[in-house]
Amino acid sequence: MSRENQWGSTLSFILAMIGSAVGLGNIWRYPYVLYSSGGGAFFIPYIIAILLMGIPILFLEYGIGFKFKSSFAKTITQINPKWQFLGWFVPVSLLTVMIYYSSLLSIDGIYIFLSMFKGWGADPNAFFTTTLTHSSTSVSGILNFVPLIGLAIIIVWILVWYISHRDLESGLGKVSKILVPMLFIIMIFMIIFSVTLPGASIGLAELYRPNWSLLSDPNIWMMAFGQIIFSLNIGLSGTITFAGYLNEDTDIISNTIIIALANSLFENISAIAVFSILGYMSLQTATPVGDLVSQGTGLIFIIYPAIFNILGQLSYIIGPLFFLTIFIAGLTSILTMIEPIAFSVQNKFNVSRKYSVTVLCIIGGLISLVYATSFGSTLLEYVDTYVNQIAILFCLILECILFAWMYKAENLLDVLNSRTKSFKLGKGWLFIVKYLLPIGISIVWVGGMIGIIKDYSMERLTITLVVAVIIFVTCLILTRLKPTNPNWDKLS
Repeated sequence: MSRENQWGSTLSFILAMIGSAVGLGNIWRYPYVLYSSGGGAFFIPYIIAILLMGIPILFLEYGIGFKFKSSFAKTITQINPKWQFLGWFVPVSLLTVMIYYSSLLSIDGIYIFLSMFKGWGADPNAFFTTTLTHSSTSVSGILNFVPLIGLAIIIVWILVWYISHRDLESGLGKVSKILVPMLFIIMIFMIIFSVTLPGASIGLAELYRPNWSLLSDPNIWMMAFGQIIFSLNIGLSGTITFAGYLNEDTDIISNTIIIALANSLFENISAIAVFSILGYMSLQTATPVGDLVSQGTGLIFIIYPAIFNILGQLSYIIGPLFFLTIFIAGLTSILTMIEPIAFSVQNKFNVSRKYSVTVLCIIGGLISLVYATSFGSTLLEYVDTYVNQIAILFCLILECILFAWMYKAENLLDVLNSRTKSFKLGKGWLFIVKYLLPIGISIVWVGGMIGIIKDYSMERLTITLVVAVIIFVTCLILTRLKPTNPNWDKLS
């Protein structure tokens, strides 16, 4: 493997993987999930999901990546050439996430500047939906381009290109060493500030009040497992790709546990900060916390600006720091999303890292401009649902079949156990990745598909199908193209 695709140290790998896991979902999804899924009682399915799915799958992915030291597409081709199509499906799905993720990051970048003078005005809701995004639920809104968001998206892609086209260590590795510690420092400052606000205890009481009766609801358990999938970015080839860049003496098992724990720590301190500030808002406006809680763009770009409007002079410090935290979390995640598809292209077509990243950034940047339209926010919701409820779960099932069965997970035990000073993996881990997870995830996936077909409107089903077809055709083209790398079919 060339030096342009190697970590300079294990620390670079750990910080990059933490940065990949710690993203927008930790800040605007997890607090809502924790609150709406039983409060303190949610920690029971949450911890079980980490132990039974999150960490075991990470062991499998890191083991495969370390063993083959190839791109995801080449790894699948080496296991069985007939499955090469699936080797492209996973990285292309991740690129799809990256494309809509860039639009969220661009809007947050706009809000960093707006927060310096409360540029959203007295009505943050009207500003976000009407003034800024010109939001529309009609497909015809795709013809209405929003220049400011378009410009912000282009800037985000230029930033991604500038970092990613460099050698792995001098680009992503160096940036991760700066941004990930900064992310935790800012969030620690945010939590210290937020818990001292009047009314913080109101928000925290609402957040952690346990509803034990919900533990009998299967949906709560599905939410817990879904959060771990979403949060740790498992099933999307990134961890496999980055593990392939590791040095031979790396302790994979210990590093995996560190990454999982750091991710869990960050999203839980984020929940404390979010609900402490919501408690303050509740006290100041005499509005129940339950009426303030939302997830996604509603929480970040509407509720929080409303809070900053009543916070006083401190909001000119806390506001920019809050949106900067989100931007850093999103940037560290998006930087790792381009890697699997870029490395796969390098492997098959024998091109340089700079070339593959440049081409992908141009293509991704142009496609992402569709989210800079009035229909963009609605389209984002549709694509996000497809990726997270259909594609990612499907990818996880494929991983269990390909890596645990076709390649045989038993072949990874020596790779994982011989390089760790912590506990050893054995029959328990094999049972989880070969039987428990593929069966359990398949049941959830089928149930989700039935729900989508039943509940979606015809328009939403059509758009979801179009996205699926585009991904399918892209993967088919990449599979059919003749490799120009003479070592494509050879083991690394």
